[in-house]
Amino acid sequence: MGVPYIPVRGLAGTDVFKRRDDMIIATNPFDPTEETVVALAQNPNVAILHAQKADRDGNALLRKHGEDVMVAQASHRVIVTAEEIVDKVTADDEGGQFISAINVTAVVHAPGGAHPAGVPGYYEQDADHIREYMRAASDEALFRQYLAKYVIGKTEEEYQSMVRQGSRVEVHAAGGGG
Repeated sequence: MGVPYIPVRGLAGTDVFKRRDDMIIATNPFDPTEETVVALAQNPNVAILHAQKADRDGNALLRKHGEDVMVAQASHRVIVTAEEIVDKVTADDEGGQFISAINVTAVVHAPGGAHPAGVPGYYEQDADHIREYMRAASDEALFRQYLAKYVIGKTEEEYQSMVRQGSRVEVHAAGGGG
């Protein structure tokens, strides 16, 4: 939107301010009895978003709910990973939010790429793996073990073979932004 900051609902009263210095609580200029959270505008250099399907031009169908389209529009470059590459994705396709190729820099065919999260119509979230990650994230030594097991020195195919069926990754330059 080209603004330096934006009001955000829903964070007041949380401990997010203990960990973040890009948000403050401020008085609503239109209602001095109301306090609101004001967040520094975010313009990521790169956003990586996972889609149900995409075409080679960069049009994609993203998850139905969420802020993925807004994140893409705010980012300088956007990489869309997709469960499947199809001939054409249009705004008329149902099942998710459409993102235009104008906002996409590259498309990557990455079946299983949302793991451990799920993708409706493709696979459910992996609750056991999420629990494993959460346990590991609570302790530095456990987290190093998790990274060694699943991430460091591993290819996408190796990761997928550990958690799901193997995948094939193909990268395509898109016709759009960045």
